[in-house]
Amino acid sequence: MKITSAEAAKLLRKLNEEYGALKTRESMSCTFVAAIQEDLESARPVYDYAATQAQMEAVEAKVRRVKHAINAFNQATVIPGFGMTIDEMLVYIPQLTEKKRRLSAMANRLPKERVNSGGYGGKTIVEYQYANYDVAAAMADMVRVSDELAKAQTALDAVNSSVQMEIDLD
Repeated sequence: MKITSAEAAKLLRKLNEEYGALKTRESMSCTFVAAIQEDLESARPVYDYAATQAQMEAVEAKVRRVKHAINAFNQATVIPGFGMTIDEMLVYIPQLTEKKRRLSAMANRLPKERVNSGGYGGKTIVEYQYANYDVAAAMADMVRVSDELAKAQTALDAVNSSVQMEIDLD
């Protein structure tokens, strides 16, 4: 089956939900409580151990195949305009996000800020904290990084929603 990475992620979510439902059903029906005077067969919930294990193993196998296909796709597919694979891009985007956060804090600082007006020995001392860098340069870098982040996210989204991979689920 040929699907995009975005479709594969949705398929993986669906398979994980299916597996979770199987686990829940198994948990609810693999044991039961009955009163001593109660007929065990009428209290026994429907549960087929072998069939349940086979269903769970089948879903687990599909999950492995989908994850492997996604991983192989991510390692082999290069993002146009970036010269990086999806795998690298998935590291690069959080790096850009952190850099944007750090530069934003620096860009929003005043070159000189009053920080303390405490008294020492009855005298009032006014202290200032000074930026030890060019605040305008930090702002320009933050804007550049923000633009790069948006471009990277858009490029990754475009590949994930348009380039197809082959997944064999049978």
